Amino acid sequence: MAQVILDRRDVDFVLHEQLEVETLSKHEKFEEFTRKTIDLIVSEARNLAVKEMLPTLKPGDEEGCTFDKGQVRVPESFHKLHGLFREGGWIAMCDDPEWGGQGMPATVALAAKNFFNGANFPFTLNTLLTHGAGKLVEIFGTEKQKQLFLKKMYTGEWGGTMLLTEPEAGSDVGALTTTAVMNDDGTYSISGSKIFISSGENDLVENIIHPVLARIEGAPAGTSGISLFLVPKIRVNDDGSLGEFNDVVCTGIEHKMGIHGSATCSLTLGGKGQCRGTLLGEVNKGMRAMFVMMNEARLDVGMQALGCASASFTNALNYARERVQGRHLQAAGKDAPPVPIIQHPDVRRMLLTMKAYTEGIRSIMYFTGFCEDMIRISGDANEKARWQGLIDVLIPIAKGYASDRAFDVCNMGVQMFGGYGYTKEYPQEQLLRDCKITHIYEGTNGIQAMDLLGRKLSLNQGQAFRDLLDEMTKTADAARAVGRLEGLAEGLSNVIARLEELALHMTKTARSEKMMSAYAVAYPFMEVTGDTIMAWMLLWRAIVAAKSLESGAKKKDVVFYEGQIRSARFFIGSLLPVTLGKMSAVITDDGTIMEMDEESFGGK
Repeated sequence: MAQVILDRRDVDFVLHEQLEVETLSKHEKFEEFTRKTIDLIVSEARNLAVKEMLPTLKPGDEEGCTFDKGQVRVPESFHKLHGLFREGGWIAMCDDPEWGGQGMPATVALAAKNFFNGANFPFTLNTLLTHGAGKLVEIFGTEKQKQLFLKKMYTGEWGGTMLLTEPEAGSDVGALTTTAVMNDDGTYSISGSKIFISSGENDLVENIIHPVLARIEGAPAGTSGISLFLVPKIRVNDDGSLGEFNDVVCTGIEHKMGIHGSATCSLTLGGKGQCRGTLLGEVNKGMRAMFVMMNEARLDVGMQALGCASASFTNALNYARERVQGRHLQAAGKDAPPVPIIQHPDVRRMLLTMKAYTEGIRSIMYFTGFCEDMIRISGDANEKARWQGLIDVLIPIAKGYASDRAFDVCNMGVQMFGGYGYTKEYPQEQLLRDCKITHIYEGTNGIQAMDLLGRKLSLNQGQAFRDLLDEMTKTADAARAVGRLEGLAEGLSNVIARLEELALHMTKTARSEKMMSAYAVAYPFMEVTGDTIMAWMLLWRAIVAAKSLESGAKKKDVVFYEGQIRSARFFIGSLLPVTLGKMSAVITDDGTIMEMDEESFGGK
């Protein structure tokens, strides 16, 4: 039977064969998460996604969100989904049961999110920031703040957001103008306006808790003077009951290209001088705290993009097997019958490209979650630092590179359907529209590239990036011991060596008088880094598959394993040579981008 949303077999392959996630149950932290339990969780997530979430994708897009006098209504069908999410404990899957979480490994939670985002990304966006805001309370909150807010957020009774962006500041958060003035009772009066707030107002929950970046009077300019505040939509009394409205007013929602089922709001805080918040964390340390939420959100954005790509590829594959059109190119005679389009060479090229990227991105995402799990079970400080360094380097790739390639997959997904792909009769066009936002929010992909160049290459004196190179090299070395993969191992090794050389060049140039030229090619540098990591993941998959074939795989698995090997062969043999060309272009940049006179761009 045809799969929908994504291939469960591939999810199981990454979890149990590539990452061997059930070995985490050997540690007390995850002892209850045996393979049987993990499979049950993934099955429950899949059932919810297929039976309840997927049927609401199109109606939610068509109905959209409505705004009326400060009130926002989400699609009606989302209310049932939210109830099911709450009942299943899906909002805080990895968190402490004391606060309403399930305590599961991050790797397993990402598998569940893969299904959820593939089924209905706009709906899941309504709950995503609730968890991130709750995590800020858990890490930086006082005991009183935790008691008042945390469990109700983690269980979905209350919602949460992230209030960073302002009309004039945009991505330059340090230029924000929202102010905080301390009151006699220790609270702060908050005044300002925020824009592009996902789920900043909605009718799914009775209260929304807003982490808000603001500047206390007299604080330094820029990001060093920003503090973080917890600002509820409705004030919360000391006994946990709801008090009066807190002067947080939604002034409108955006009319967007996609994600119509998720309201993107403009909010005014303290328009009547009655908005109160409490300090979350330390004074002037707001950006440092907010990055905890932003890094989680960036990985989640990558998961949203993967969800769109997974669904688009699965739809395209099913369609290609069913859609009969055109004679086989080698058919003899004009009377030869038409064949399913999967038999046409260009269709197969697109499908294999979609397959390689979708599966490779899945491995990147799940591996990043696995790194988080290793931190949680490790008792060695150096080992924890090593895993954290890998996460830090991977985040720009998991958000920036992954969302770029996922959008490419969705674009091919439309193309696969021909003219029908451009119509609303099929979900392909919505998946493409919805996926686009993943390039933009939580730091545009250009900002992710700057983060990789400006911060991550030199993290821990460059050790974090070297550790990543070492991990990739280990896989290439392991592949050499597998006869049919030796050529692929050499292909990856060559690109790793070239990437190391390029990284040193970029680091040096970024610290020189040619700094601007280095940042002008930061984006293609992120692309080639992502390509290399993609090749690593696909070769890692191929090693597992080849060994399974050598040991006598079950007949039903042989075709799947052969598909893994061919995906790696296609990517490393056909796409990775292009990466080498991109690397040459980056390292030989002649400075044209920055030397170009503004008037020479034209338009005047």
